[in-house]
Amino acid sequence: MKTLEQFSLGLTTLPASVGWYLNDLGVAVGKQQLFTKQSPQRLKVLREHALIESAVSSNRIEGVEIDAKRIGTVLFGKPALKDRDEEEVRGYRRALDLIHTQGDKLEISEKTIKHLHELSRGEIWDAGKYRLKDADIIEKYADGRERVRFKPTPAEQVPKVMKELIRAWNECRKEKWAAGPVALAAFNLDFLCIHSFRDGNGRASRLLLLLGCYHVGMEVGRYISLERLIEQNKERYYETLEQSSKGWHDGKHNPWPFINHILYILKTAYQEFEQRVGETAEPKGAKAKLVREAVGKRVGDFRLTDIERDCPGVGREWIRNVLAEMRDEGKVTCQGRGPAARWSNVASKTRRGKGSTSK
Repeated sequence: MKTLEQFSLGLTTLPASVGWYLNDLGVAVGKQQLFTKQSPQRLKVLREHALIESAVSSNRIEGVEIDAKRIGTVLFGKPALKDRDEEEVRGYRRALDLIHTQGDKLEISEKTIKHLHELSRGEIWDAGKYRLKDADIIEKYADGRERVRFKPTPAEQVPKVMKELIRAWNECRKEKWAAGPVALAAFNLDFLCIHSFRDGNGRASRLLLLLGCYHVGMEVGRYISLERLIEQNKERYYETLEQSSKGWHDGKHNPWPFINHILYILKTAYQEFEQRVGETAEPKGAKAKLVREAVGKRVGDFRLTDIERDCPGVGREWIRNVLAEMRDEGKVTCQGRGPAARWSNVASKTRRGKGSTSK
């Protein structure tokens, strides 16, 4: 809560970059309703992909990965899960469902935070429970070296400090200590510095970021995965988190590097959202476009099941029809029949041919 406490004293000036981000986000939010009324089919596809990418990326950041062939089954099926990793990925998806369906009504409270953590951690014994022991944040290097990157709040103080964080968040929103996106990033920084759970704090923080977006009127996380963007920029994410956490316990930290980065993630999400919604749809709609893009990236022979993995949420019949269209257009060739059929991207063959030399 140290960042929000800083804000309670009054923000006389803002870094110029923060002002620019807030202006851009204000424009994007103003367009939000217009874009969300367009192309229902395209929006449906974006929602499906955001859900998949968020569950996979947020867990992958923490080293939790599942077989790519099992992603659809784990996230949308009901069969028994194979291991803890699958359990956590499915649990994260359930937490996302809760936020996307109740985000504007679900208050940010200790109860909510514990429940989101419990969902994202599966059936582990301390899911949804504050940690009982002190735990340093350790950074490990490839050569085996380690260093203490940050010392979080002592375990015995966590319940008290979390109550103070929730109180500060509510007052910040009521008294408007800072613009909504800035307050949200500050809350996220404070939560990460408290480190209230033994494990899973990063995933909980990303769920809270998504939930907080709904509270400040930003719905972009429904269509574009914030978790994927954080993963794609995770080196900078952790760099700014370390910069902004120095001196946090004494309230003498500089929160702006981390806040700036979160605002950058949100702006990037809106840019991607507007680009995807604004694109001209293929004749068969958004799903066909996704299939065509996946085929266009393929080098060498591939099977229908390869494209199926690249386009989670798109049915096999859709993929088969689009491949048939592309074959008739001369963009792909096919050898064999049925599941064993092997397809080739004509454009990739041409590129490889031009790039080859003879000796």
